[in-house]
Amino acid sequence: MDKTSHQEKIELEHQAAKLFLRLYEHHFNIPMRHIWHNQPSKPDVSCYQAQTQLDLEIAHLYGSEKEAMAILGRELSDETKLSLQSLLLEPIEQRLSFALNKILINKAKKHYNSARVWLVIRNANPFWHCDDIKAIQPELTINEGHPFEQIWIIGDIQGTSGMICLYDKKVHQTDP
Repeated sequence: MDKTSHQEKIELEHQAAKLFLRLYEHHFNIPMRHIWHNQPSKPDVSCYQAQTQLDLEIAHLYGSEKEAMAILGRELSDETKLSLQSLLLEPIEQRLSFALNKILINKAKKHYNSARVWLVIRNANPFWHCDDIKAIQPELTINEGHPFEQIWIIGDIQGTSGMICLYDKKVHQTDP
């Protein structure tokens, strides 16, 4: 990854974290403050939830690599444009389910040097919103043994359609 791409990734992660903190704080009335970026082996971003440190692993949901290129404003080849047109023929729910499951499966394989980690996914695809994500929620694969205390998804790039908690460890714990 070149320096420009790396810087863009950090900026997108920071924007997503700030948006999530604002939405979470508004919804739960719990202060979420002081974002800072981490080095590898730690989640992307750290903050404070009230007085407790919380680490956030940030992911963006674009759909496909070609959709990401279009959404991020990259120059598109004719081949990429044709691929994007063919995607429009695929059922939108299947594309969403596939793309989101891919993120969940890949992130579940990670390990962090952290006491508390939440996964925050920001949907960047303009074709999907919170209602679409809620509709496919039963189809999502959340592997046991993943490192996340909670998994959240922000329904759209600006957060206007809200956010959804896809997983909360407290809810999924079984009593001994």
